[in-house]
Amino acid sequence: MMTMSEQIATEPTAATEEQLEQEGDVAADFLEGLLDIADIDGDLALDVRAGRAYVSVEADDVAALSTLSHPDTVQALQELTRLAVQNSTGRFSRLILDIGGSRDARQRQLETLVDRAIQRLDEGASQASLPAMSSYERKLVHDIAADRGYSSESFGEGADRHTVLRRG
Repeated sequence: MMTMSEQIATEPTAATEEQLEQEGDVAADFLEGLLDIADIDGDLALDVRAGRAYVSVEADDVAALSTLSHPDTVQALQELTRLAVQNSTGRFSRLILDIGGSRDARQRQLETLVDRAIQRLDEGASQASLPAMSSYERKLVHDIAADRGYSSESFGEGADRHTVLRRG
């Protein structure tokens, strides 16, 4: 068995569709356990898109998920779920977790952040730096910037990695 540092140092290979479905199943089992402990009713939806397993927690009662759908909470639960998947499968997971539409809400927040950065560029700045964020969020920022005709690049290491926008 590899140590944690050896696993991190190993370049992850692309998972097959079957492996991603397995990740989703393991994640769903883990999340169902957490929801049961918290006495929260929620339905789980599993999907595979763009080489990642996606797990969504949804509920008819939106208020039931309001505490869990805060972006920091979703990020923490996503990391815990990824660790549970990795522990079960032995493979690094890039699973994406959505709770009560949190991903759509974060997409809108990132669009607003990019629009503010573009405004700074339009006011004469040569570049506009955004706060540090996860690799998934940086990818979304790169896509948003490109859609608006601007270029972007990530800088920094680890938790300090952030995106810088420039005119295209």
